[in-house]
Amino acid sequence: MTPLERIKYKIKTREDIKALSGQWRSEGLNIVFTNGCFDLLHYGHIDYLSKAKALGDKLIIGLNSSDSVSRLKGKHRPINDETTRLHVLASLEFVDAVVVFEEDTPLELIKAIMPQILVKGGDYKAEEIVGYKEVSGSGGKVEIIPFVKGYSTTNIE
Repeated sequence: MTPLERIKYKIKTREDIKALSGQWRSEGLNIVFTNGCFDLLHYGHIDYLSKAKALGDKLIIGLNSSDSVSRLKGKHRPINDETTRLHVLASLEFVDAVVVFEEDTPLELIKAIMPQILVKGGDYKAEEIVGYKEVSGSGGKVEIIPFVKGYSTTNIE
C-alpha cells in the first residue's frame, strides 16, 4: 500500500465507521472520539490529538463538513476544503480513522460509534459536551484536554 493509499484508507463513511468501531470494540480495543473543524492545523491541534490518542487504542475524528463549518463559523470558513482537511488529519500517524458529519453537532455520529472515551479540547465542563449523556450513560468517560496557550484559529478572519 502506498502512503497515499494508507491515508485514504483511514477516511471512512458513517456506515464504515459504525462497522469498524463495532469490530474494534469486539476486539477489546478502547475507542477515543473527538470532533472539530480542523481547518488550519497547527501545533495546538497536534498536541491535542496526540494526547487524545494516548487515552485509548483507536482515535476516530469526526470532521465537520464544509457546510457545517460555514454555518458555525461564518461564510468565510472553512479556509481549507473538506478533502484537504480529511487528508491532512488522516495523514497523522496517531489518527486511526476520520469521518465527515454534516450536522452542526456530532451527536448522531457519537451514537453510531459509542466510543469508550469522548474527548474535547478547551475549558468545557464535561456535562456541557455534546455526547456526554450518551457516552457516560453507557459506562464511558468524557475527558477535556486543555488548549496549548497561544494556538487557536478561532479568531482568524
